[in-house]
Amino acid sequence: MRAGAPDASLTANAGLAAVTELCDRLGVVEELDAAVGPIKQRDRGFGAGELLTGIAAAQLAGEDFLTGLDRQRADVAGQQLTPVPGLASTTAAGLARRVTPAQWRAVESGLAAVTGRMLGLLPAERAAALADGPVTIDLDTTDVEVYGRKKRGVAYNHQGQRVGRPHVAAWAETEIVLAADLGDGTDDPRATAPDLLRRALAALPVAARAGRVGLRADAGYFAGQLARAAHDAGIAFAIGAKRIAPLWRLLAGLAEPVLGGGRLVRGGDVQVRQDERVGVDGGLLRQLGDRQGTLVRVQRLAAPWRGVAGRRGRPGHIVRRHRDPSGHRPGRPRRPG
Repeated sequence: MRAGAPDASLTANAGLAAVTELCDRLGVVEELDAAVGPIKQRDRGFGAGELLTGIAAAQLAGEDFLTGLDRQRADVAGQQLTPVPGLASTTAAGLARRVTPAQWRAVESGLAAVTGRMLGLLPAERAAALADGPVTIDLDTTDVEVYGRKKRGVAYNHQGQRVGRPHVAAWAETEIVLAADLGDGTDDPRATAPDLLRRALAALPVAARAGRVGLRADAGYFAGQLARAAHDAGIAFAIGAKRIAPLWRLLAGLAEPVLGGGRLVRGGDVQVRQDERVGVDGGLLRQLGDRQGTLVRVQRLAAPWRGVAGRRGRPGHIVRRHRDPSGHRPGRPRRPG
């Protein structure tokens, strides 16, 4: 129950003042506009930088849909604090339709400039800690369910949901998105993952690229092309492997010299650890990469992922853990019968 008229001088989104100051110090709108270029013939109104910054600010204020921009616009006091005041949902939708695919891709260049400026403004010790590593590029994808038959760029997934499928490469230690694609419910993220990785590496600040850079991806990216892209870029990588019989047979046949003295422990998700000093064997790449497109984390997994790949084993070891047909796990007593 509300008693009395609402006070227009109050806002629930006072925290946007800090967001606005941060955007001003980093030059977010200016960098995005410079990278994307004009999206209208006449230079007036909102540009690409203001469009994206305004939508992001609305999301930080708790909005999930374009209509949330109208709710934010009705907040008189909040509009004095937001980085892009006055942006309506219909205006945002119209501007978004004007952005070409090449301009969407150019957004990554603008954000890369903002990320570099952020690193330059940090205290020297903090900037050195981030740049010297580990610098982890984390690939991830998720399905975002939408509603309405006229939605464009979405499709039904295997669960019968109409979804879009964001495919994101982020700098894990800073939670900054470096590159991203938007697919639909039928898109396989493995097909575009190598290109996404290369774009993410290009978007890293120069100081960060000079440190210990690595790739981390779950079993949804289980493909040889992504591992080859990481190997060609000279970075460490950790890719989860699905528990399939052909992979077990391939791992069982790996020669001891190729693994740099590693050993095989039977049991769960595939995990491969190798000391950085051990070189990558081209024949092994072909053997695992050309058969059903499978290549697990068999090369150059550096020390920063010591605890990521699993709970058993040490660097220089391969660890494989799964349930055998009887349901027994190594290290646990078998069930009677």
